Amino acid sequence: MNITKPIVLLILDGFGYRTEIEDNAIAAANTPRLDALMKDYAFGTIDASERMVGLPRGQFGNSEVGHLNIGAGRIVEQDITRIDMAVEENTLKDNAALQDAFKYANGKKLHLIGLLSDGGVHSHISHFFAVLDAAVAAGVATIVVHPFLDGRDTPPQSAEAYLAQLQDYTKAHPQVHIGTVVGRFFAMDRDNRWERVQTAYDALVGVAAPFSANSAVQALQDAYARGENDEFVQATLIDSNMVIEDGDVVINMNFRADRAREITQALLNADFDGFERAKQPKIAYYTSLTSYGKQYTHPVMFAPQSISNGLGEFVSSQGLTQLRIAETEKYPHVTYFFSGGREEPYAGEERILVPSPKVKTYDMQPEMNAPVVTQHIVEAVQNNRFDFIMCNFANGDMVGHTGVFEAAVKAVEALDTCVGQVVDAVIAAGGEVLITADHGNCENMFDHGNGQAHTQHTTQPVPFIYVGRPATIQTGGALKDIAPTLLAMAGLTPPAEMSGQNLIQFA
Repeated sequence: MNITKPIVLLILDGFGYRTEIEDNAIAAANTPRLDALMKDYAFGTIDASERMVGLPRGQFGNSEVGHLNIGAGRIVEQDITRIDMAVEENTLKDNAALQDAFKYANGKKLHLIGLLSDGGVHSHISHFFAVLDAAVAAGVATIVVHPFLDGRDTPPQSAEAYLAQLQDYTKAHPQVHIGTVVGRFFAMDRDNRWERVQTAYDALVGVAAPFSANSAVQALQDAYARGENDEFVQATLIDSNMVIEDGDVVINMNFRADRAREITQALLNADFDGFERAKQPKIAYYTSLTSYGKQYTHPVMFAPQSISNGLGEFVSSQGLTQLRIAETEKYPHVTYFFSGGREEPYAGEERILVPSPKVKTYDMQPEMNAPVVTQHIVEAVQNNRFDFIMCNFANGDMVGHTGVFEAAVKAVEALDTCVGQVVDAVIAAGGEVLITADHGNCENMFDHGNGQAHTQHTTQPVPFIYVGRPATIQTGGALKDIAPTLLAMAGLTPPAEMSGQNLIQFA
């Protein structure tokens, strides 16, 4: 099959489009290559949040949602929307997996672990209270919440309001307790930093915790006094009688898979080798709101949706080759999420994982390993091995999350250099490039409403740059339109399952 080759998709993670220059790391950066591409080639913007990507109104997009929609070529109704509907319709309490959890908790403790915030990226506090209400109504005698604190998809110091709500609930319901508190930096790692996960695990199962407090709010105030924001709150024991023990039941309240996997492995896997477990309680029943992947066989409340004939599957079915490449931080997104929840590569698909730098936070190395990723792409283009190349550059999101403006500017400038090198190689090879993003972040680095750094995602549109033939970009597009557009660039007709549209009007 003869197609325009190679077709390269560059996803600049967390790289929104915002015309205001104040607190905008992209506007402040020196970006000669991106500026020239937007001037000399077809440029537009597309939506990457709210209902246009299957999220509730007002909800900003995220990397999981973005890559699902991009890879599927259609709007994928998101898990948060499905769960919200069950809560609103009062049907969550009847969920079979949840009912089983209540039955197994007879005479034992029922533990809820997960991110306690309204960020809506990995979890939502409303889901916690819906499950708590159901457990109380079902007569569960001892219910324990172990909140992981956010400060990443919410302002850096915003957890007190969420913990206060939870404490008020425990006062009204004496069977509900708070066992431990820990920041997501430790409990929700996704980069095999097992030393971080161990501190959360040890607190959850009662091995040890670096700190203790009389209440969750007190634990937070103590952490602030130590100079720790929500995300980095060290594990704190609130009630030594409320840790996870043999025969207990655990519900993981995170609906997004990538940052729920490692703590799940530590709690469940008999052959786990991430760190030495001083205690390994025999959990009677473990469930989560959603599936964390095929290798996780525990029951789930909301089964995965089937996504057929997404971009990866369709490209493979046409006998074409494809490369997926990203740093560790975004590797699940270019593989599992982009493939609609499929772990295994398709026929003709290869993958390159570039380890992310081993630094505590990425403001310490804002270029991350984007130059290494770039080198791999350029080599792949020059070797003419692949028909499609899909890459995620993590910098805009990972450095944007630190809230450090100067570092975010450096990250954008590093991206500009890398994008330019890729574009040069692709043009020399006779290929075409589509440059876009999965959601916004680094284009807004300060929240004037609360006077804190803005570390979360945004609802801004994202850039859409086509580097190829003379063309214009249609307005009104969204992430669902990227896959059909890529296929049009290659001269292919999208499959019927893709409801997205080609956004390029060739001259």
